[in-house]
Amino acid sequence: MVTRQDIFTYTEDNLGITPVYTFKRNPKYAILKNRQGKWFGLVMNVPQNKLGLTGTTELEILDVKVDPELASILRDKPGYLAGYHMNKEHWISIILNQDTDAHSLFQLLDGSYELVTNK
Repeated sequence: MVTRQDIFTYTEDNLGITPVYTFKRNPKYAILKNRQGKWFGLVMNVPQNKLGLTGTTELEILDVKVDPELASILRDKPGYLAGYHMNKEHWISIILNQDTDAHSLFQLLDGSYELVTNK
């Protein structure tokens, strides 16, 4: 299982990025920004029903920016949803649970960083 701390450790060790907490109403929401201040990741705890799922249990999710073609492919897989509170074409939400594949998640996180950094 990939946890929010695993994500933060990865981004700090590999990209030199630490999370920023700016949402007073949602103090657990953590933004991952590149050095130019562009968001490439957002870790949140969101009730299932806000994600279009059944139930009200809070889930930990990671939003990352992806190529629209890749987003459409990933949204067909379990654990991947249209980006919560983000542009649905360019962002996906990844549910952090026991089925989350760490290697794939970190590749998507790296890709998101590259997308916003190399524009």
